[in-house]
Amino acid sequence: MSAAIPSLAAWAGGKAALTALFKRFYEKVPDDAVLAPVFAGMDPHHAEHVAAFVTEVLGGDPDYTGGGGSHAAMVRRHMGRHLTETQRRRWIELMLDTADEVGLPSDPEFRSALVAYLEWGTSLAAINSRDGAESPPADTPMPQWDWGVPGGPYQG
Repeated sequence: MSAAIPSLAAWAGGKAALTALFKRFYEKVPDDAVLAPVFAGMDPHHAEHVAAFVTEVLGGDPDYTGGGGSHAAMVRRHMGRHLTETQRRRWIELMLDTADEVGLPSDPEFRSALVAYLEWGTSLAAINSRDGAESPPADTPMPQWDWGVPGGPYQG
C-alpha cells in the first residue's frame, strides 16, 4: 500500500515554509535592479498576502479566500502594471534561488510542479498587466495546482 500523496503545500513544509519563502523573497526585491521598480511602495504585508494565496493554490489551508481574498482580486492587482518578460523571468529566477535558500524541497517532482506553477502564474500576471486586459468576473475560481505529470514525490 502506498502512502497518500501530500499536497504541494504540505510537501513544501506548509504555510510556515511558504511564508518564509515569500518573506525572504520580498526582502531581496528592493535590492534587485529589475524588480525593485515593480514593487516600489509595496505594502508591508505583501509577502504574507501572496504566501496565503500561493499556499491555498498549492493545496494548503484556504486562509486567503477565508480572509476575503479571491483569484479575481489577485488578477486585478496586476492590471495596468505593464510587466515585461524580463521582469517576469527575473521574478521566477529570484524565487527559485530563494526557494533553495530557505530550504524548500529540491526533489525533481516538487520542483517540476513549482516551476510549472510559477511559469503559469507569472505569465498570467504579465498578460493581465497589459493595456486592454479585461477584469475577471468576481466569481473566477481559485486555481488549484497539483503535482501534474510526475504524479507526486518519488518515495521509492
